[in-house]
Amino acid sequence: MTKYESLALKLTEQIERNLQNGISKLPTEAELCSRYQVSRQTVRAALTLLSRQGIIVSRQGSGSYATGLSPDSLRNTIPILITSSQEYIYPHLIADIRSALSGQGYALSVYPTGNDTSKEREHLLKFLDAPPRGMIVEGCKSTLPNPNTDLYERLRASGTFILFLHNSYNGLEDNVCIKDDNYYGGCLLAEYLTALGHTRIAALFKMDDMQGPERYHGVSARLRDLGCILADRHTGWYLSSDLDALEKKQDTRFITNFIQNQLKGCSAVICHDDEIAYWMIKELSYASIHVPQELSVVCFGNSYLNDLSGVRITSLTHASGEMADALAECISQKLRGLSVVSQDIPWQLVHRESAAAFNPTL
Repeated sequence: MTKYESLALKLTEQIERNLQNGISKLPTEAELCSRYQVSRQTVRAALTLLSRQGIIVSRQGSGSYATGLSPDSLRNTIPILITSSQEYIYPHLIADIRSALSGQGYALSVYPTGNDTSKEREHLLKFLDAPPRGMIVEGCKSTLPNPNTDLYERLRASGTFILFLHNSYNGLEDNVCIKDDNYYGGCLLAEYLTALGHTRIAALFKMDDMQGPERYHGVSARLRDLGCILADRHTGWYLSSDLDALEKKQDTRFITNFIQNQLKGCSAVICHDDEIAYWMIKELSYASIHVPQELSVVCFGNSYLNDLSGVRITSLTHASGEMADALAECISQKLRGLSVVSQDIPWQLVHRESAAAFNPTL
């Protein structure tokens, strides 16, 4: 090994230690010469090698900075624990995240949990054998206490940066999370429906993931401020097990029960997401309830289901790729030694045919 290759190896090790402490800038050439007792030519050759390997980048007049990338390609793979890689929204989301991370020099490996904490634990135990530098985690049943926080703490202690997606765990401190601005989204939908004249509004939310309570909070608080009430008798909740039965067996009983028991007297309904809205509109048609003439339907989320529905669904959406770009930027900044913070991605309303002005004559 040449002198400059030996120096490059030492610098690589030092860079990784520095990044753990939030230091991304390298010492000046003169400081490196003094510290390692080598010539300026050796330092420049070592820095050139690190630059070719993608480990550092030079900025004119400022110096050299760590990129956050490792010379070991396996160390540049970011695992993602995600509820599912199969269902309607996830293939598109995963493709967006993979593309965004690729632009930062990272690869993505996918580990579905099925929203099951025991499966989540299996993956985490494997990661402990060779802890990744960073990982993305969509929590399992995040409303509930999580039994795997001990493993997350061990991964953090080993130097793994954990970035949460959509939700995070209360049992862990200092979480960084990229998620939907669900409270604001709830306010948007409440304002939209009341502007159309609706005052008796129902809602159906998912209970055991934090998105549900957050969305309920936004809707109920804004309706209260507008002089309306989201009554308990018009509010329905469902569980991950209900959703699993819907997706695997098309078991819609929790939706039909909601229609029969919570919708009476209401002129509009807010659905947890577009998957629920899609099936809601199907079940309403079977019950001879016409959308939007007799009932307006709106929802969070905007996948292909919004356009496949018999009535195209008014929904909340994000700018294309916004969530994935925020995830990739956050994790790459952290691995470059920079400080990062949680982000709430704002919703935008897309009006389609499933919502209309309230007609008091019906």
